[in-house]
Amino acid sequence: MPVYISLLRGINVGGNKIIKMADLKKLYESLGFSQITTLLQSGNVVFSSDAAPMPELAQKIEAAIVAAYGFDSKIILRTPEQWHTVIAQHPFSAEQMQDPSKVLVVFLQAMPNDAAHVNGVIASYAGNEQITLRGDTLYVYYPDGMGKSKLDNTFIEKKLKLIGTARNWNTIQKLRALVD
Repeated sequence: MPVYISLLRGINVGGNKIIKMADLKKLYESLGFSQITTLLQSGNVVFSSDAAPMPELAQKIEAAIVAAYGFDSKIILRTPEQWHTVIAQHPFSAEQMQDPSKVLVVFLQAMPNDAAHVNGVIASYAGNEQITLRGDTLYVYYPDGMGKSKLDNTFIEKKLKLIGTARNWNTIQKLRALVD
């Protein structure tokens, strides 16, 4: 049975859109998924499901969240193979990787329709952050940390006109360990 990594966007942030991970696990069970494991409180779920197109699986989970909690949370799914590719293709130097709290990966809900536009947006950004787009994944290095950066998820989504959710490198590695 195929395994998926499910990333919920915008839950349990700043006291908004609260979902307890035990409740989220029950919700996934109610959808017929199996081998469900949650990680942290930010909406990371590894689960197995009968083969179905990923967009349909994401829509099924999104609809269940709306029905159960009354709010919308976009779902971004990746397979273990896609996850390993994200890790293998990272652009970060060994020096940058010494502080994984400054390394962020933004998983986009879709491939950008206009890569030239996206690359133009990236090139026009005036901050210190280093940004690399590879397919439906944006890699960001925050040399001064994320706390004061203007390059947040809202900025990225607005400029790229795509839904995305970000995870730091430590979470990326923990999810990798779960699917391995």
